[in-house]
Amino acid sequence: MKFTKMHGIGNDYVYVNCLSEEVACPEETAKFVSDRHFGVGSDGLILIKPSQKADFEMAMYNADGSRGEMCGNGIRCVAKYVYDYGLTDKTRIQVETLAGIKELDLTVENGKVSLVKVNMGSPELSSEMIPVLPESSRPSLEKISEFAGDSAQPSGQLPELPLERKSETEAERQAPPSAAGKTGETAVNVPLEVDGKTYQMTCVSMGNPHCVIFLEEDVRDLDLEKIGPSFENHPRFPKRINTEFVNIIDRHTLRMRVWERGSGETLACGTGACATAVAAILNEKTEHDVTVQLLGGDLHISWEGGGKPVYMTGPATTVFDGEVILPAGSSDVIV
Repeated sequence: MKFTKMHGIGNDYVYVNCLSEEVACPEETAKFVSDRHFGVGSDGLILIKPSQKADFEMAMYNADGSRGEMCGNGIRCVAKYVYDYGLTDKTRIQVETLAGIKELDLTVENGKVSLVKVNMGSPELSSEMIPVLPESSRPSLEKISEFAGDSAQPSGQLPELPLERKSETEAERQAPPSAAGKTGETAVNVPLEVDGKTYQMTCVSMGNPHCVIFLEEDVRDLDLEKIGPSFENHPRFPKRINTEFVNIIDRHTLRMRVWERGSGETLACGTGACATAVAAILNEKTEHDVTVQLLGGDLHISWEGGGKPVYMTGPATTVFDGEVILPAGSSDVIV
């Protein structure tokens, strides 16, 4: 199987050009190529495919073979791939994902893409849509009313969940809508108990679910291998969760580490950086333009609030091209 290894500030994936190849079993292929000892070594597999709705389609698979709705670092690399390898000559493209169609602006230097700005769509705050199962107390929407708008569309294609809802009071029925344009429960600065410790979480979907935890202690000292799985598999998150652990450096700067569902800790997460910026703005911790510092590098995130989209700008890097022989018994993966 021919592939290209690429990364967005350290968040690395194996990319396959499915305009010329077909991957029949991407789940098993993702698990094989992601192995850093017996495979290529990556955080997952991304297939670049033709699309009937956009210029290209991105199909993203985590290291455990599970399908991901969206990957911010991955989609920047898709943009670099299709331009650098001559699949398009456009510097503004649309890419279809499970989280909807994303528009990307490419910065080209010396014939190669160096930076990509991505319209990530409007953040989803409705607990049901993220999804986050409710607790007994319902957080007030007054805190986020100034950011609310009814023009945004849900940013994911998530199934309806059999959630039990308490009867609403008149005040709740008249509460302002979430950023997705629907009234409902949210999880903005609400408690979450994990392994006997209570954290304050803010949950946001950027096409995939995120739980943002602001901490006073230095996130660089956290034992993510220990606590990460407890967040990912917490019973309040029926689709599991990506978790960001964040320090506020100043009104324009955040430091973040991320535990990604299906992959563990990664050096960067684009959708996680977007969710973190949205959570910081909702909680009045930062201004509307922030730099998010991740282990692999920095991303610039901006969000005006309400139904407006989140914009992410960052680099994309090609590491090498290669060809891998799939293990015995997997010869039917490529047809």
